[in-house]
Amino acid sequence: MAAPTEDHEASQQRDLGLSGRIAQSRQTRIMRADGSLNVVRLGHGFWQSLNVYQHLLTVAWPRFLLYVLVFYLAANVLFAGLYLAAGPGAIQGGEGGDASARWRNAIFFSVQTIATIGYGQMTPQGTTANFLVAIEALTGVMGFALITGILFARFSRPSAHVLRSTVAVVAPYRGKTGLMFRIANGRSSQLIDIKATVTYSWLDRSDEGRAVRRFQQLPLERDRVALLPTQWIIVHPIDEKSPFAGRGQEQILGADPEVFVVLSATDETFSQTVHSRFSYADHDIVHGAKFTDPFGTTADGVLTVDLSKLSDFDRVPLPDAPGSSHT
Repeated sequence: MAAPTEDHEASQQRDLGLSGRIAQSRQTRIMRADGSLNVVRLGHGFWQSLNVYQHLLTVAWPRFLLYVLVFYLAANVLFAGLYLAAGPGAIQGGEGGDASARWRNAIFFSVQTIATIGYGQMTPQGTTANFLVAIEALTGVMGFALITGILFARFSRPSAHVLRSTVAVVAPYRGKTGLMFRIANGRSSQLIDIKATVTYSWLDRSDEGRAVRRFQQLPLERDRVALLPTQWIIVHPIDEKSPFAGRGQEQILGADPEVFVVLSATDETFSQTVHSRFSYADHDIVHGAKFTDPFGTTADGVLTVDLSKLSDFDRVPLPDAPGSSHT
């Protein structure tokens, strides 16, 4: 059965901004595991697109701390070299010993100066040395102020930690079938007014053999919930209007599918909107399966949910539908 087609203009309005020009026979998924889009932008210079502040806010913690360490070490080594270049008497109390001892003294003097400690055992002598001390002290004050500000911004920036099933399943649903996946809140803080938007993408080869990537927003059983205390199974009912209607696993996989999910919610702690996005592609979509029950109770009868079972599923037969194939 040929992949479903739709009006070109309507398709363009639902294509996530990627358009049907996305690789006709791509080898990788459109959305990466971290939610970023797998698109290379050309014709825009590195310095034009560089946003240092945004990068420092969003980079992983180990890399951010590495940046801070590199800045600290590089600044001290640079100023230590400048103090040595200013002459043997530039640092009073640190001029004795061999070359390695003078390097160590210059490094320690730079550490004390950039942090504005000033123990008094080593002091600058001469105009050049005092000028370097003034510059380094200013560099230290501004540098530590910037680092402190970015640290505060990183801690105070709200972000969603949404857990999701690693697979989406085509499961029995109200006498028919439905495409399902489930999510849960990964933090102890509450998310409220959670909204989901799901878009299906596939390669349409019905136009005289020319493959064109199509996009269609999928209607959901429920596209928003007020709270997310346990889990939310997001369901797209597969009816006669669904692009999955009458199509089995081989037909869907042959169309190079990808299901994009965009979530938005309000973080109760910060009272700000947070977002999360991910996708399911190819063999992430499992036919003839249903999610296992993650719920239980404590000895006191309090409801529990095992988030480690979020991706667990059992194989089940699918109800027959006219023209369908579940192989």
